[in-house]
Amino acid sequence: MFRTALRNVLAHKARLLMTVLAVTLGVAFVSGTLVFTDTLKKSLSGQSAKSYEGVAVSVTSYGQGRNEQGEKEGEPGLGQQTLDKIKALPGVDTVSGRVSGFAGVGDENGKLIGSGWSNQGANFTPVKDGKDPRYAFAQGAGPAKADEVALDRATADKGNYKVGDKVRVATNGPVKEYSLAGVFTTEDGAVQAGGSLVLFETKVAQELYLKPGYFQELSVAAKNGTSADKLLADIKPLLDKNAKAQTGTALAAEQAKQIEKGLSNLSTMLLVFAGISLFVGIFLIYNTFTMLVTQRTKELALLRAVGANRGQVMRSVLAEALVVGVLSAVVGLVSGIGLALGIRSVIGSLGAKLPGGAPVIAPGTITAALVIGVVVTTVAAVLPAWRTGRIAPVAAMGSAHLPATSKSLLVRNILGSIISLGGIGLVFLGVSTGGNTGRMTMGGGAFFMLIGMIVLLPLLSKPVIGAVRPLLQKVFGVPGKLAAQNAVRNPRRTAVTAASLAIGLTLVTTLSVLGITVGKVVDRMSTEKLKADYRVSMSSDAGSLDKSVAETLAKAPGIKAVSPQSAGYFLVDGDFRAASGVNPATIGQLLNIEVLSGSLDSLAQGDVAVAEKTATKQKFTVGTALKLKYDDGKEASVKIGAIYKDMEGLLSPYIIDNKILSEHSEDMYIPEVYVNVDGGASKAAQQKVVDALGKNPAITVATQQDMRNEMGGMINTMLNIMYGLLGMALVISVLGVVNTLAMSVFERTQEIGMLRAIGLDRSRVKNMIRLEAVVISLFGAVLGVVIGIFLAWAVGSTLAKAMPGYELILPWDRIGIFLLLAAVVGVLAAMWPARSAARLNMLTAIKTE
Repeated sequence: MFRTALRNVLAHKARLLMTVLAVTLGVAFVSGTLVFTDTLKKSLSGQSAKSYEGVAVSVTSYGQGRNEQGEKEGEPGLGQQTLDKIKALPGVDTVSGRVSGFAGVGDENGKLIGSGWSNQGANFTPVKDGKDPRYAFAQGAGPAKADEVALDRATADKGNYKVGDKVRVATNGPVKEYSLAGVFTTEDGAVQAGGSLVLFETKVAQELYLKPGYFQELSVAAKNGTSADKLLADIKPLLDKNAKAQTGTALAAEQAKQIEKGLSNLSTMLLVFAGISLFVGIFLIYNTFTMLVTQRTKELALLRAVGANRGQVMRSVLAEALVVGVLSAVVGLVSGIGLALGIRSVIGSLGAKLPGGAPVIAPGTITAALVIGVVVTTVAAVLPAWRTGRIAPVAAMGSAHLPATSKSLLVRNILGSIISLGGIGLVFLGVSTGGNTGRMTMGGGAFFMLIGMIVLLPLLSKPVIGAVRPLLQKVFGVPGKLAAQNAVRNPRRTAVTAASLAIGLTLVTTLSVLGITVGKVVDRMSTEKLKADYRVSMSSDAGSLDKSVAETLAKAPGIKAVSPQSAGYFLVDGDFRAASGVNPATIGQLLNIEVLSGSLDSLAQGDVAVAEKTATKQKFTVGTALKLKYDDGKEASVKIGAIYKDMEGLLSPYIIDNKILSEHSEDMYIPEVYVNVDGGASKAAQQKVVDALGKNPAITVATQQDMRNEMGGMINTMLNIMYGLLGMALVISVLGVVNTLAMSVFERTQEIGMLRAIGLDRSRVKNMIRLEAVVISLFGAVLGVVIGIFLAWAVGSTLAKAMPGYELILPWDRIGIFLLLAAVVGVLAAMWPARSAARLNMLTAIKTE
């Protein structure tokens, strides 16, 4: 029987090729994800370990801590005194202090080189022979004076900088000009991620990023014969509780774990989409084996008649599935390695640098590919094999095509109704529950609802397709009428084919509706509440602006109003509360704050304003006295001067005068400064703001439209990634439509011959097959769109409370594109079956049993 199974695989190569392709795509997705993440994990871990070569012990400071009363205690970092104590320990060879923060370099046109979040500045610390072991200089040397810097090679090349050139470097304050002392190469993670690294003289870096005389980290090298563990034990007693010491080996291992944890999220997301593709592929495999069993009904019946029992016949079909599964797994694994290399190339083309290294093909990846390929194919073939075993030899030899009994369809419809109603019930339960719990419940309900709908598709196909039959007949004549009839001739097969498209379109529609709706809400929240002409911030949210930015803008000609919006906090009756610092004199001109009671003018007298939700929860009213404890530990009693409508994303629940916050905080965190100019926003006015800031490449001056584009761009990027990941599932759906049409043509060979004989020419035969494909594709697409809109509404209902003004938006343009693409899928999938049907010899077809 195994030889028979193998012969049958080779005898139906064209049909099985589509099954192999479907499984291969899914396995390639899984194995490619595993190879890519394993390779990246090994490379990053190796890079991390390499950066700690020669480091016996690393000491890290977490800055000043807080006691139980919320007061700061301890030093801001690791002081020179601590460094000297460690250096004096027996067994210590060298100790180097590190301090780092944001630094950006502009190119010839003044544009920032690299991404803001990965543009770093650090100190150059020569240990022996005037060299810093972290950096290998290709040109020049490290900075030795306050007005010198060194650049990584990639940044120097992008900016066309050479040793001796003047380089404009921006931190979070005004741009300063330095002389380029050297160009180096490094394994630093920021540089490898496509950013830049600027090295300063140590005292300059300390003033920029911490405090003179203090470091964020100390790297300790041991003398020969001294163990890292012994050194660690000697160093720990010298540190305060806000510092932590680890061996270099332990720190590298910890970072490797962090890398693995970070990559697990990416891996999980990719594997989820791979799972979707495999799930869709099950429908194609099921259809393929159903088709092959139907074609060989008489052959299998003959095997039964000559002595093969039901188990042998079933096992022969499952053996075919096993052969196909193993072949698909092997091809998928090889394709997955290529996919991993492709992902790497794409990321590299986008400007990010990934560490080199050969692809890592772990035993687990090989096992996963083989198991997935075999299990998915075999599971999908179980039902066709089981049905084959149930066919009696005499009945099979008397009929080439055995339709499902009414009893089996009745059981299927009842089961599908129960599952669907249960899923819908869970979705509504999730809507009423709300929050994360509600969304989890809703996810389970969506799964069961989708499964139930798939089970019910044979029941739904007849009335839905029957409703469009008159239109097809009116527009396309006889081919249209026949196409509609053929589409529902075998409801099971039509349902399985449509299901694969329905699953993909459900996910695509849900994500599109939610993404666009949330984008509109956020856009509305940010622009309706924002009256400022410009928002000034660090590029790519690289950190805080220096307070000098607001001071500079306030003095610049043509600037009408400026308000730095600082992010701070204080304790209110013992509880930490987030606060926004503003300029009371101008904030009303820059933000559209809806005051419910009191007045924002009271901020200038030292009062605070409280958001409505917080005031309601705490039972605050205008005039309520609050006991505040500031960042520096000082206490004060202040009154609530105003209660305003919540402005999530723009303002914290408490608003206070910036002057008061700055009096109690050494380092103000200012994420943005809002600006109004004389005469309103214009390109010329925007350039004036840029010029006033010294054409700082690290600072972005955004218009309201820029802010809209920023949010819209993020959402569109996310949706495009999702579309791309779901594209593989749609490719498998196309193969499913091809399979269904091929089977339909095979079953109707005699009928097609008769139609040709009575006058239906080849072009109309092709139109009939094409229209059948379009009808099936659109049936699945419409179902997917409807379910997708329903799920988007359900998920959106749980977000409405957290997003004031939430209102579901249906992107009809995108939905129309989805349906049009579904129709195109049908036309493309019908090309081969339609051509085969049109080329049938009439006489040969009529004689076919």
